[in-house]
Amino acid sequence: METLPEKRQTAVIEIGSTGIRLLLAEYNETHETGGPKEWRLLDQAGKPVALGRDVFTSGMVSRESFIECVSVLQGFREQLGAWGISETGVHIIATSAVRAARNREIFTDRLQRETGLDIAIIEGIEENRLMYLALRFALKNDLPQFWRSNSMILDVGGGSTEIMLLRRGKMVAAHSLKLGTILIDQKVRQGSGSARFIERYLNENVRNTQEFLNDEMDLSNIKSLAAAGSDARQVSRFIGRNLNDQCKIIPRDDFFRFIKTVENYTVEDCVQRLGIPFVDAEGFVPGLLIYRTFMERLAAEEMAVPQVSVREGYLIGLVRGIDQELQDDFYSQISASALNLGRKYRFDEAHSRHVTELALTIFDALSREHGMDAHERMMLETAAILHDIGMFIRSSRHHLHGQYITANSEIFGLKQEELDIIGNVIRYHRDELPSPTHIEYIALQKEERILVLKMAAILRVADALDRGHSQRIRDITVEKREETLIIRSAGGNGENNDDESKVNYRDFSLEQIGLKDKAGLFQDVFGYRIILS
Repeated sequence: METLPEKRQTAVIEIGSTGIRLLLAEYNETHETGGPKEWRLLDQAGKPVALGRDVFTSGMVSRESFIECVSVLQGFREQLGAWGISETGVHIIATSAVRAARNREIFTDRLQRETGLDIAIIEGIEENRLMYLALRFALKNDLPQFWRSNSMILDVGGGSTEIMLLRRGKMVAAHSLKLGTILIDQKVRQGSGSARFIERYLNENVRNTQEFLNDEMDLSNIKSLAAAGSDARQVSRFIGRNLNDQCKIIPRDDFFRFIKTVENYTVEDCVQRLGIPFVDAEGFVPGLLIYRTFMERLAAEEMAVPQVSVREGYLIGLVRGIDQELQDDFYSQISASALNLGRKYRFDEAHSRHVTELALTIFDALSREHGMDAHERMMLETAAILHDIGMFIRSSRHHLHGQYITANSEIFGLKQEELDIIGNVIRYHRDELPSPTHIEYIALQKEERILVLKMAAILRVADALDRGHSQRIRDITVEKREETLIIRSAGGNGENNDDESKVNYRDFSLEQIGLKDKAGLFQDVFGYRIILS
């Protein structure tokens, strides 16, 4: 008798700026074909809570909002109990409002004790990643031009606007802007909110943003836009056409005409005339104005509106687990974002790419010795790409400048704690060793400090192998012999050998000196002395 795949239910709850929203889904525990697990929506619900108005006004979650959150979560818990879902099947994520609150730790701790449910605060860059997963799911292969042209993903929320830039499907940059519907609504309530004032206010903010975005991608050349916020989803109900069952398309001119009709609507008008739930109506018009302000600067003739949110993105990651093809694509997006950051600071791209290739070859050859996984390989790759980024500020102590730039930048797909580790690897890629006075290193967990030493040891060797930035040592192979690591190189055909009569590309004396200076940490960490053959 054939065994049918076991079905399970799970719930994702998002504590957002304007409300708490629930998504309940069912998925197969196993997939008959061995492919990604499939899921289907069973139920969804939402309750208004003014967290964003609290936080973006006073910086704190108020007692009243806390009580409301407890009440809503307890109600959802009872609802999920009727479905037979236990606490272990409930996943709660908190986004921008809780993330920005000064009392976030106290708030989440009390909420957990009152409800018995664990709450995870997700950082802005992680929110971008989850939205990207949801977008991939919604677009499928039905909008090929989005992945072939310069594209933007724009997610307008209550407390922030998330921007992702893609060049031919590869992530160029991701940014979180402090520009949200609640802030604009506050301007209106303060009495300075005429349509003319709001338009001027938005144009000024977006103009300032445009200056640094244009360094990464000229906005006037962006031909595809995906609007991922709830306000865009509401509009798509009225003027969108179906791309598929998870995505709608809104033509540019239709979108502008719709905004002209509703831009002076009050919250009550949005509820009564458009049938928009009150939880979404408060920020509806401000949200559309933000989308319009960006779209006016793009070359996009239409707007793709995925009918999914960060909740679906979290669910996809939860249900499907590690999909190797998706994972590889995701890592390539991180690499592309790191490369773009390097270009922003005018790094030596040929050298950085070459050092990265050497570092990953050594990493792969020592998999048994270092015990690191694919995710940590990606972190080493990012560190290698950016190891000399601090040269933009000053060549002396560029390892310190590089650490600061990396730890304080946004790289798509990387959390702050991962950026901190990568920053430390960059700091120690030269001859400096960790010290009890190095606060950024001491602040790491013990396991993270060990990772830093392993990655820095490999990166030092790779950097030494291109000491002259000439890419002489190429196509290396790594051979292990007892306590010796032999690195052999095919040499020749360096990227900079315009005139081979002037340079002997089989002369590795400079690299030998570099190895002598920088291989000490590698020998201490892995126990191998290195010979360059």
